[in-house]
Amino acid sequence: MRRVVITGVGAVSPCGNDLGTTWDNVVGGRSGIAPIALFDASQHSAKIAGECTGFDPENYVEKKRVREVGRFIQFAIAASQEAMDASGFSPDDALKERTGTFIGVGMCAMEVIEKNAKALFDKGPRRISPYFIPSAIANLAPGQVSMRFDLKGPSYTNTSACSSGAHAIGEAFKWIQRGGIDAALAGGAEAAVTPLGIGGFTAMRALSKRNDEPEKASRPFDRGRDGFVMSEGAGVMMLEEREMALARGANIIAEIVGYGATADAYHLTQPAPNGEGAQRAMRMCLEDVKMDRERVDYINAHGTSTPTGDMQELSAINHVFGDHARNGLWVSSTKSIHGHLLGAAGGLEAALTVLTIRDGVVPPTINLDDPDEGAAGLELVPHEARKREVGLALSNSFGFGGTNASLAFAKHG
Repeated sequence: MRRVVITGVGAVSPCGNDLGTTWDNVVGGRSGIAPIALFDASQHSAKIAGECTGFDPENYVEKKRVREVGRFIQFAIAASQEAMDASGFSPDDALKERTGTFIGVGMCAMEVIEKNAKALFDKGPRRISPYFIPSAIANLAPGQVSMRFDLKGPSYTNTSACSSGAHAIGEAFKWIQRGGIDAALAGGAEAAVTPLGIGGFTAMRALSKRNDEPEKASRPFDRGRDGFVMSEGAGVMMLEEREMALARGANIIAEIVGYGATADAYHLTQPAPNGEGAQRAMRMCLEDVKMDRERVDYINAHGTSTPTGDMQELSAINHVFGDHARNGLWVSSTKSIHGHLLGAAGGLEAALTVLTIRDGVVPPTINLDDPDEGAAGLELVPHEARKREVGLALSNSFGFGGTNASLAFAKHG
């Protein structure tokens, strides 16, 4: 099987509108959570979110075409542009046909749906925008990216709730590994910080209501957690077949070496007991890597800050890694800093995991003041980033409906 490397990464997040700013703030433990500014949230019980403040779509899309692309598509284009630029990847016509676009999306353009629904109910069907469908449907994230760069390989969206971005990267990895294509832009994008998006998750009692202290609201593994904080953004990486990347002199950041995907087959929203499905995803990923579990130095946890989900994930980690979970393995949740990007979470967190390997710095779990008893003995990197050489790392993503994905990244060598 062919080896697959990462040669470029891009991001738009509540911690910054590019990868460098995002990474600096994540490593610095500076929260991107704040009172909602995208709409009037005064009637909502959850009034905080992670917004991509200051993002200007006209930096990436012609002004006259902005109405053709929902906000999640704008984020996908921006992150993909940064990843392409960083990689120096410039395919000829033949290679364009062997380059794919895989962008996971969980919810599609909520703001576009809300606007057109209001137009329909207030003024009738003639007021629905002709751009409604193409600006809203999920697959137009990879579709618009493929058109922007003239990439003619497979292009599709994985929609698997909060595992969407991770599944997209895993599928791209397998396409290249098996020889179906030679390169791909892969990741996730999401923009669901809207009245309906916030209202829907609030109705499920899933969101934190720590409105007076937004920067302290996302607190994975802490006894005081009361739900996740919704965020928006995108994370995309350029994947290439290793020998091709070496031949063109590409700067290789890391290597993707494993992928596991499973279903709980258990409940609409709750994970299976002891994170059984998550266990199988991590084990499948490690089998793909063909390395002993003791080789894993770090896990970027799904760690959403929900009472049940966090403990089930830690239970899964304990079951999979045994003594190593308390003797050499570090785990942190960057959602404590940037919040939960839903379908884009796996894309952004995979990108941060790759930078952890590149820089030898493990980002912190902020707000971890009073660890839950289920966290006893685990190194969760509280409050501040710490230096460590990371040779092999996992990035976990789990979603409603019991969908699980685990990705493995390694130092290239």
